Amino acid sequence: MIDVLFSSLGQLFTVPHMLYMVIGVLIGLIVGIIPGLGGIAGMSLLLPFLYGMEPSVALGMLMGLVAVIPTGDTFASVLLGIPGSSASQATVVDGFALAKKGQAARALSSAFLSSMIGGLIGALVLTAFILIARPVVLSFSSSELFMLTLLGLSMVAVLSGKDVFKGIAACGVGLLVGTIGMAPATGEFRLPFEIDYLYDGLPLVVVGLGIFALPEIIDLLVKRGAIAEQPCQLGKGWKEGVKDVAKRPGLVARCAGIGSLMGTIPGLAGSVVDWLTYGHAVQSAKDKSQFGKGDIRGVIAPESANNACACGAMVPTLLFGIPGSGTAAVFLGGLLLLGLQPGVSMLETNLDLTYTIIWSLALANILGAALCLGLARPVASLTRVPFVILAPLITILILFAAYQATRSLGDLLALGIIGAIGVLFKQANWSRPAFLIGFVLAPGAEAYFYQAAQFQGAEAFMRPGVLIIGALIAASLLLPPLRRSLRNYLQKRRQSEESAAHPLQEEVAPLSLGVIDVVLLGSLLAGAAYMWWAFADLSMLGGIMPRLAIAIIVAACVLEIVRTVIKPMKWQTQTLSQQLLWVAGFFALIGGVMVLGFLFAAAIFCLGFLLVVARMKPIAAVGLAAGATLFLIGVANLLTLTYPTGMLASL
Repeated sequence: MIDVLFSSLGQLFTVPHMLYMVIGVLIGLIVGIIPGLGGIAGMSLLLPFLYGMEPSVALGMLMGLVAVIPTGDTFASVLLGIPGSSASQATVVDGFALAKKGQAARALSSAFLSSMIGGLIGALVLTAFILIARPVVLSFSSSELFMLTLLGLSMVAVLSGKDVFKGIAACGVGLLVGTIGMAPATGEFRLPFEIDYLYDGLPLVVVGLGIFALPEIIDLLVKRGAIAEQPCQLGKGWKEGVKDVAKRPGLVARCAGIGSLMGTIPGLAGSVVDWLTYGHAVQSAKDKSQFGKGDIRGVIAPESANNACACGAMVPTLLFGIPGSGTAAVFLGGLLLLGLQPGVSMLETNLDLTYTIIWSLALANILGAALCLGLARPVASLTRVPFVILAPLITILILFAAYQATRSLGDLLALGIIGAIGVLFKQANWSRPAFLIGFVLAPGAEAYFYQAAQFQGAEAFMRPGVLIIGALIAASLLLPPLRRSLRNYLQKRRQSEESAAHPLQEEVAPLSLGVIDVVLLGSLLAGAAYMWWAFADLSMLGGIMPRLAIAIIVAACVLEIVRTVIKPMKWQTQTLSQQLLWVAGFFALIGGVMVLGFLFAAAIFCLGFLLVVARMKPIAAVGLAAGATLFLIGVANLLTLTYPTGMLASL
């Protein structure tokens, strides 16, 4: 094993691997700079380019992106006070406060160095896990792998925060969408609606871009988010930031360790780790007076953890095929596109590629931190570009990435429909990562169940490993509500003891419900009833997964309705009119592609958007639109891709 570890190091420094890793790092840097996009959207953009690539080279590009996004999103957090992603929320508290004091350079340099060290520690933890867990994973059969997929699904509750039932319902919808197409056990077709495009199911690229990237772009357009209104001065202090990290090696190591371990638990990534390590920094500090006002420790702690967490999330993804985060869920799809099966094969037949991933993560963290330091000043200027200028270019890129999935116009229509669902989920605070994890895990869960039932029969679910994992699932479902109930009981008891002196403290914060919640709950229940009827003719094996998904949706929706009835409820205003207008505009763009052709519609859309919405000068608008069109032409030649010509071309 050790010889494979070092032989894979030679693959790391080949010219193709380094070139594509740099490409991944640069794309990750750009995605990280734009607030709200994050790793899922960035990873989804790269997936179409994986077709036909050498696996080791493609993995280098993916790891370059995974490693640098938690570093790149620091720009928005520090310079603008806008979380670049959910994993950089805690950085805003003290990072933006330091920037307002003229110490942005100090905050950025300490953040980049902490991220690099955290990423390297995370890569070491990943190596250790693979060395230790390899014999365990090799002993797993289909029944244990099926239970592990259920364990991954049970972690969805963690992603949902207080809205547990909404998150479970979203996961059920993802499971149901993941069952569209042919049943692996029986060959029956499910939910094709007599549409040829749906017989093979929905591509992960389309679902990932639709559920995440499109809603974020629409949200930024509604807010007219420029990326900054006031010029942000970096100031001095680059060396001081490096010294700040050097003075606190214990804090960096502890937070990176916490991030690595938390990242290995499916669903416990991003903002959970971010705030956990920020709280640790506050608790471990002797002087807490400056936290929230510009304490450098409030930047070092979360930034040390988020890169390490990204590495930790690769542990369940590679070893068990369970995505440790939303980004890891898309990465799992990337492995499948490359013909790689997570689990036993990654540790037996593809061990060299597994170590290539580890080495790539470590090197990409170093490269990403160096690039972020070198590009800090130009990026500070880029963040002041109004997003309305970038929006048409990113939209065209998303359309291209979706079309590349199966090279069918159905990809664009599916992107719009999933995007509309993503907008509803975002506005109503339904967990979109839960939806994506359900979608990704559905095929694997069904295949493993079928294999276990076929080869092992009833004994498949009496194996010791299955029982242990089942106990973990039960604990993950039961312990959080029990802990929450105990905490509420102790809090009420404490409040009752103080009620004589403070009677107003007994008020309970009501739950919130909005019109979008009502629409989603009603639509899901009605849709579940129709789907149950539509699956009536399926065999037991062919219909078990979609029926399980329907049962999850119905149970979660009913429990959410019951919860809002028996507890105090506050009506929440949930706006949707502007978002629907942009969604309608996106479908109009798809209609333009169908009528005019991809290239012509893209050029007209870019030019019109920049002139009318962004109100750019004609010369600049024409230049950007021409550049976007030339990019599409160049990529088409590179990938031997033929764009749709449109209905008018056939007349």
